[in-house]
Amino acid sequence: QVQLVESGGGLVQAGGSLRLSCAASGRTFSSYTMGWFRQAAGKEREFVAGIIWSGGSTNYADSVKGRFTISRDNAKNTVYLQMNNLKPEDTAVYYCAASTKRYYASRSHGDYDYWGQGTQVTVSS
Repeated sequence: QVQLVESGGGLVQAGGSLRLSCAASGRTFSSYTMGWFRQAAGKEREFVAGIIWSGGSTNYADSVKGRFTISRDNAKNTVYLQMNNLKPEDTAVYYCAASTKRYYASRSHGDYDYWGQGTQVTVSS
């Protein structure tokens, strides 16, 4: 089992940057594909980015491609989401998730087995 704790959220002006971190417990972090999802008020949870166990393949939602970068440090049991050029529509609670599907960063939240509690990101215009 994996426990996930997100950090790094906050309030930022449009055009600014934030880096989210997700620290995982357990010795098997490198076995998991990791993903970031977000949920805005009144909307469904949506995929943002994913990275396979080795970091060798990533996947992004079209809405964040070119602005967000997902990365991981298996030695630190941590996955990151660097968010640049933030827009008001990026405002949401951001969730970290872990999947046992090691070789594919799925966009479906149903493919992820463990979830963090979320961190709020608010982008003001």
